[in-house]
Amino acid sequence: MNGAHLLSVFAVGLAGSVHCIGMCGGIVSALSATAPRAPTPPPARVIAITPAASLAPAGQRLLRVAAYNTGRISSYMVAGALAGGLAQGAASLARLATLQLAFYWLANLMLVALGLYLMDAWRGLAHVESAGQIVWRRVQPLLKLLLPMDSQLKALALGGLWGWVPCGMVYSVLLTALLSGSALDGAAVMLAFGLGTLPMLVTLGLMGAGVRARLQQRKVRIACGLLVLGFGVLGLVRASHGASLGWLDALCLTGHP
Repeated sequence: MNGAHLLSVFAVGLAGSVHCIGMCGGIVSALSATAPRAPTPPPARVIAITPAASLAPAGQRLLRVAAYNTGRISSYMVAGALAGGLAQGAASLARLATLQLAFYWLANLMLVALGLYLMDAWRGLAHVESAGQIVWRRVQPLLKLLLPMDSQLKALALGGLWGWVPCGMVYSVLLTALLSGSALDGAAVMLAFGLGTLPMLVTLGLMGAGVRARLQQRKVRIACGLLVLGFGVLGLVRASHGASLGWLDALCLTGHP
């Protein structure tokens, strides 16, 4: 996995982070909260962790946000290492070229689906996220031990748990980690992806819920969705031709199958 591919993964994380606002918006906004006030109904698809509250001091917000995202990205890296290591183990047993090609197609089809999902043009990935609820139901009870989120240690642990929330965007990038060929490269893929999601979630965590509506404007989601869709289409074109696309190869998330 070279630097150009990792940069493309970073871009997918950056564009896809508009989806993170919906998935993680409630918890990230809670990181900036201090004393709670009267609760208000949360927006659709936002998981409310605490009632609405005034902002905590800037330094405290920064430490909580940093701790939460460190835990979240660490979970992504663990998942990426497991995926890459699994593929590496299979490759050591046999050269499964046909299977690798199938996963290459699937990884890029997932990117196309993610792009459409971000634009609200097709919500098929919602079914993938629903399937992941089987795992999440095992993890969710642990959240009660971490509330209220009044320390950096709790924010770190909560981020570590939140990294396993069923998310179609994470699953699509995990397929790229699977194709990376090693546990180290798989972890690097998910690190690049996680770093791409940071700007959006750090902004939301430091500034509170007031910026959420602006970041989820339809024009923003369409622009981000088109970028991710472009990565997927390029990958599919490359796979169908079975040859290099020249300098465009740098925009493909995976190496050639």
